[in-house]
Amino acid sequence: MKPVLFILFFIACLTVYAKDRIKLPLMGWSSWNAYMVNISDSIIKFQADQMVKSGLKDAGYAQINIDDGFFGKRTAEGKMTANATRFPNGMKGVVDHIHSLGMKAGIYSDAGDNTCGSQYNRDTIGIGAGLYRHDVQDAELYFNEWDFDFIKIDYCGGRHAKLDEEARYKEIRRNIDATAHKPISINICRWAYPGTWVEQVGDSWRTTGDIRPNWKSVSGIIAKNMYLSAYARNGHYNDMDMLAIGYKGNQSGLGGKSAFDITKDYLNDDEEDAHFGIWCIMASPLLIGCKIEGIPQRSLNLLKNKELIALDQDPLGLQAHVVQHQGDTYVFAKDIIKREGPQRAVALYNPTDLPQSISVSAGELGYAGKMKVRDLLKHTNLEPADLIVMTVPAHGVKMLKVTGKRVEQTKYEAEWAFMPRFTAIAAGPNYRPIDEASGKMVADGLGGEGNTIEWNDIYSFKGGEYKIDISTFTTSQNTETGEIILTLNGRETTPNGKITLRKGYNTITLSCKKAMPAIDCIKLRKL
Repeated sequence: MKPVLFILFFIACLTVYAKDRIKLPLMGWSSWNAYMVNISDSIIKFQADQMVKSGLKDAGYAQINIDDGFFGKRTAEGKMTANATRFPNGMKGVVDHIHSLGMKAGIYSDAGDNTCGSQYNRDTIGIGAGLYRHDVQDAELYFNEWDFDFIKIDYCGGRHAKLDEEARYKEIRRNIDATAHKPISINICRWAYPGTWVEQVGDSWRTTGDIRPNWKSVSGIIAKNMYLSAYARNGHYNDMDMLAIGYKGNQSGLGGKSAFDITKDYLNDDEEDAHFGIWCIMASPLLIGCKIEGIPQRSLNLLKNKELIALDQDPLGLQAHVVQHQGDTYVFAKDIIKREGPQRAVALYNPTDLPQSISVSAGELGYAGKMKVRDLLKHTNLEPADLIVMTVPAHGVKMLKVTGKRVEQTKYEAEWAFMPRFTAIAAGPNYRPIDEASGKMVADGLGGEGNTIEWNDIYSFKGGEYKIDISTFTTSQNTETGEIILTLNGRETTPNGKITLRKGYNTITLSCKKAMPAIDCIKLRKL
């Protein structure tokens, strides 16, 4: 009886562990940047085979996404068919081939009537190919008949049909969940952070326009994503778009030339390091966007860097936030393995056109005393230090794992906080730069019903009384402001006074019946 009880207990523990695990960022390959609409069954199968042959599948890239270009015509009953020229044997055989390799298969559509390829690539077969008015019909076909596991949902047709983003995407989610015979992962491609509602709909969502393999594009995407850490949570992620790595000289393979002019459009080695390193520390989905067979060896080694991939696939599912902004350089950090544990991932990021010396102290990173430091690009351990000082190349990064004795955070920046009304596609609360602010950034446009700001990661090792100060600014958005209301763990309390934190995590919310001053940060001091 005792062995049986032990086995049952062990199974119960595994079940609880599985339930507690969050879904991690997607890793795989997508057809769009390599081929745009010029795809075929032979191309997709070949690239899937190359993922295995190159070792990328074993490195964790376990999904093949077929983007725009597979559509044929709808029947008189409205059922979609595969493109007879590009996929003459249909889609099911392609999906079966991908599954036989131990990978998952993704497909594409639009929230509206037409696809983006029909608009920007003049691929007229995409007209009327979107999900609009065909949600259930297409879900039945794509997920139950063809057996796809994932769908990217664009918005060119949604914009064309003048649909409401939130209502439309929620409708699609409901219809897919009600129709598909298995859980389906969804990527929302609205080209900017659409609003906090998106967490109810998508496993990931695009935060910018399409990437190109040049530094202006990559650094621009990083700039737009660096203050969105609060919105990547609970197994849902900000998608910084496909990886623009491996394009230099990559003209080989089935399907002719790449979608980009790769004699001009490609990243140098330092830029590729920064691109991949920042995507990993920000927990973005990692979708390779070039032809696999032509990836230069150095780029291939980077894409298979186990230590960087571990940051992206860390079980905490956190996006790093900015802990230091000096001049035009940045330091990002996030906990890995265990919240408030001894290990953190750190990136020293230099987007400028010249090499820069970047230094960051143990205190700024949440440590006391000397830290163990490991270079994740060079796979080497550095000398323990209480101050990290490194020269970072132009358009470059230093990717580090730091280990040491953690101390309580005494300052929580507004740009780390969650704003329920925040969106990048309409007016409302926003993050705006102010040089005099603690992190050179504030949260502005707050106040009124539901227009709050929230930190849900206020951590106390032992609990107890703290002095709290709220640092604010007056801006053009809030010249006439009201009194700030502070709520701690659901109970209203007095701001700029004493508060009692419980042991572990606490939630602080700031609200105001009128316009709220721009929030710089909150500071805590143990009494």
